[in-house]
Amino acid sequence: MSAVHEGRSTPDVATAKARRWGSWYVAEHRLRSMRAYAQTILATSIGNPVVYLFALGVGLATLVPTGVGDATYLQFVAPALLATAAVTVATEEFTYPVLMGFKWNPIFFGMNAAPISGTQIANGLALSVLARILVTCVIYFLFMLAFGAVPSPIGWLAILAATLTGTAIGLAIMAYTCTVEEDKGQMAVIMRFIVTPLFLFSGTFFPLTQLPLYLQWIGWISPLWHGTELGRLLTYGYEEPIWLTVIHVVYPLALAVFGLVAAQRIITRRLDK
Repeated sequence: MSAVHEGRSTPDVATAKARRWGSWYVAEHRLRSMRAYAQTILATSIGNPVVYLFALGVGLATLVPTGVGDATYLQFVAPALLATAAVTVATEEFTYPVLMGFKWNPIFFGMNAAPISGTQIANGLALSVLARILVTCVIYFLFMLAFGAVPSPIGWLAILAATLTGTAIGLAIMAYTCTVEEDKGQMAVIMRFIVTPLFLFSGTFFPLTQLPLYLQWIGWISPLWHGTELGRLLTYGYEEPIWLTVIHVVYPLALAVFGLVAAQRIITRRLDK
């Protein structure tokens, strides 16, 4: 009787499983790694929405009594904060953890010897971060409901819009991080000079049209603005042309596909050196 029939795995069977389920193995490994800072994840997932929504709903909103259009100020800004939370998680997970897998704890090279392909490593990382983003967005949305920031019955779809937004930006960041060989502060630059400006100039706290025309282009190319506008459409019925809504969906989706494909190729090429 063969080893397989006896319930023991042979090298060939193990190899076949790795090639078939490699992406899920990588995702499982990354999710297990997140347990090392699970308390921080939980604290920020609960603390951030409470602090931001309370500050804006009870504090700043009192200074903006007229709201924005037919929505209160809290209803206007809440979808933007939801999308921003997704982007923050994506930035955290697709920067230093990815660089660590190549440099400080080169686990990706060990995975590749399993054998798990570079494409599977990229896919697995994407799946694990997608799971964390989704959980974060669900928790954030529940607090939005508690604060009365979601009057629309289809508002829960904003969770998907925010998840798409974070994933789109995150995968593009992962593609870049995979090219970094020496840490010279590139990850800090991404947060300070890319993510933070997107947060400030993507119509988060006021309509994009309130910015000077020479700054509005930042919002037009920002996936965060597209995700925010889509979230507003879903949570309280923000009115806009249908063609613009289509762009809000297609643009971040295209960026996500581009980022994932680029990351797959870069990781594969780097592991094959």
